Amino acid sequence: MPAATTTSFRSARWTRTAHLFAQAVLLLTLVVGLNYLATLHAWRFDLSRHRLHSLSPETLSYLRELPAPVKIIVTLTDSNDNDTVAQAYRDVRSLLREYFEASSANPRAPITVEYVDVYQNRAAAQKHGIEQPNVILVTSGDKRRIVELDKLYKIKDREKVAFLGEQAFTAVILDVTRPAKQKIFFLTGHGEMDLADTDPARGLSVLRDELSIRNFELRTFNLATDDRTQLRDAALVVLAGPQGRYSADEQELLRRSLSTQAGRVLALLAPATPHGLDDLLYDWGVLADDVVILDNGPEGRSDTGDLILYPTTSNHPVVDFLATNKIPLRFGPSRSVRADPGRNIDAGLNVIPLLATSATAWGERAYRQGGNPVFDDATDLPPRLAVGTASDRITARGNLPFSIRGGRLVVFGGADWAANGRLAAAGNLSLVLSSVNWLVDRDTQLTLPPRPIERFQLSLTTAQLGRLRLTLLFALPAVSAILGLIVAWSRRR
Repeated sequence: MPAATTTSFRSARWTRTAHLFAQAVLLLTLVVGLNYLATLHAWRFDLSRHRLHSLSPETLSYLRELPAPVKIIVTLTDSNDNDTVAQAYRDVRSLLREYFEASSANPRAPITVEYVDVYQNRAAAQKHGIEQPNVILVTSGDKRRIVELDKLYKIKDREKVAFLGEQAFTAVILDVTRPAKQKIFFLTGHGEMDLADTDPARGLSVLRDELSIRNFELRTFNLATDDRTQLRDAALVVLAGPQGRYSADEQELLRRSLSTQAGRVLALLAPATPHGLDDLLYDWGVLADDVVILDNGPEGRSDTGDLILYPTTSNHPVVDFLATNKIPLRFGPSRSVRADPGRNIDAGLNVIPLLATSATAWGERAYRQGGNPVFDDATDLPPRLAVGTASDRITARGNLPFSIRGGRLVVFGGADWAANGRLAAAGNLSLVLSSVNWLVDRDTQLTLPPRPIERFQLSLTTAQLGRLRLTLLFALPAVSAILGLIVAWSRRR
């Protein structure tokens, strides 16, 4: 072969190699350049039908104005044997990624997320004060809030139908970044239950710890001796099982707080004890009957003698979760607390029963006489009795397209259900926390839409499964073989 021909082939080969190398360099440069531009100017598009991978405009506006950094510690794991926890981990992880990305628009108050396995990394869990798994803790400075797993989903017929994570996390983030904690005043001076008491029957130390974890500031307050102007600072006033009657002056002070200052009151009124709040309750359409509820039916008493109560069918935020999941409540001695049939007609007053007895209970008026009482339809209250009632007043101003925030009142006809010994039973803790949250407007002030959980199921008959199996075994390989033969034949030409 002539030397010139050999040189020509060699130069062509080197030229082709140089072209390939240049193409590789250009392609690599293009990829690196595109990734560099993407880090500086990222564009994200949510093409899902319900925008499942985007935060709402309301949340984004809140995150842009956050005054302080927020840290979220998640102890859920994807490998958990509990399918509910594993699904919650996946949903929460996807959602918190959106919060992290959105917080970049506010560099002075970023949101950071840390995932901690309490079994494999005990030191990190203890650093954050976490002792148990499956906890989501949100902190900002010295403020801490727990996001409960049961607040992340809307349950219907014992199935998850919507993911409420954005509502829950946005509300908690706003709460821990508030300049000041919300204050809850527990009244004293009338034999009320004590926050520092560890007694199972009358102590509230467990409730104190639960509320403190949720970033509330708790203090005791005596209406007769303390500075009454401080009552304006209270986000909520709690009357926990008073053993004596409030004076007319003290009742008037609470009435003014509810009516003119949009105050909030949670009253736990045990039976057989005068409370002196009849006029206040009448103003809000509530009647606390002087009866003791008796129930000898199988659905009305537990094996320990507790009175079993059931959430009403109302869609009130206080009992919505309990009613949806059919969770009963355990109360000790109780009285009836119901809507007052003789209340004044007030279009702005909304009175809703929250809890009710079974169909075999009645309200015994002659409970002081002892003996073996039986139902007397002439004097006693007939079944089914309300034992908890919520009342709120919303005032419309002129022709404005919105209403003015008014007072709120929740009254239960028992007190020991919130004590240390019963607070862990069934839904008792959930009831007291949801009552507090509703009264102080926590977790109910957001209008964020839930994210529906869609389920898709492929249903095939036996014949269809057989055809699908044959297609996968023979048809697809045959198509690939035919395409290969066509390519080989065209190249030989």
